[in-house]
Amino acid sequence: MRSSLVRIIFALALGVGLIGHATTQAGPLRQVLRQRMAARLAEPPVPGAISHAYGADSLQRLDLWRPAGTKPVPLILFVHGGGWKRGDKDNATGAAKVRHLIGRGYAVASIDYRLVPQASVEQQAGDVALALAWLRTHAAENGIDPDRIILMGHSAGAHLVALVGTDPVYLRAVGLDYRAVRGVMPIDGAGYDVSRQIADGGNFMHDTYLQAFGSDPARQAKLSPTMQAAAPNAPAFLLLHVSRPDGIAQAKQLADALTAAGTPVERHQYEGTGLRGHMEINRSLGDPAYPATAVLDAWLDRVLR
Repeated sequence: MRSSLVRIIFALALGVGLIGHATTQAGPLRQVLRQRMAARLAEPPVPGAISHAYGADSLQRLDLWRPAGTKPVPLILFVHGGGWKRGDKDNATGAAKVRHLIGRGYAVASIDYRLVPQASVEQQAGDVALALAWLRTHAAENGIDPDRIILMGHSAGAHLVALVGTDPVYLRAVGLDYRAVRGVMPIDGAGYDVSRQIADGGNFMHDTYLQAFGSDPARQAKLSPTMQAAAPNAPAFLLLHVSRPDGIAQAKQLADALTAAGTPVERHQYEGTGLRGHMEINRSLGDPAYPATAVLDAWLDRVLR
């Protein structure tokens, strides 16, 4: 487990480079906000996780928490954010979320995955599918119900779970289909339509998007969940996002595409803008006082029963 100092350094870097979430403050105020956010992001991971390798690469690892008891339980597989090029399972999962889900009787797995530029976005989506396949294969020994699994991700992780949930090529590559998951829950993602995100975002994060997705319109479309939302898709989607213009537009467009394909989808919007709102929804989800927590609980109850 990394030291608190490493977590703080990562969180500061994360505040500079996340997808499409600029804060409008300038100069010293922006720095103060980043430092405060970094301190909150640097909370230590929830204890009790068991780490596993799901692939041969050093970044193909996951942490697994499970509630007490012997009965097989549903699993929430979480994918961290970080602009596709940074982040890890120790810093970006959200402690409140993990504790809340465990308390409600779910197992939680949080994965690392290979990062841009050493790996491509296609390989990252493949890592999500590979982790899912590993967890299903090893479900019995870890007390997991392999038929009740949810994919959840935040920021770039939201994009990756949405991509796996709309383009079946990634699950097929590991011998699975959409019967392997009950639902997909992207949290405050962007890049659901990559070309629109780049066009609407102007210069901000332009280089990050080009590094991850390139400039070829055909590849950008292939990596856009909205462009891949024709059936088949994962059985259900829950889109949660804050009130930043690009996030609203991207989530609404994806929801509309899923609905047109006949895929059940819910979309919920919450207060918060900029980097602060983007980080708060991930950090606060699981807090009983946070409005999205009740929505999460109700949706999980429906799709996992």
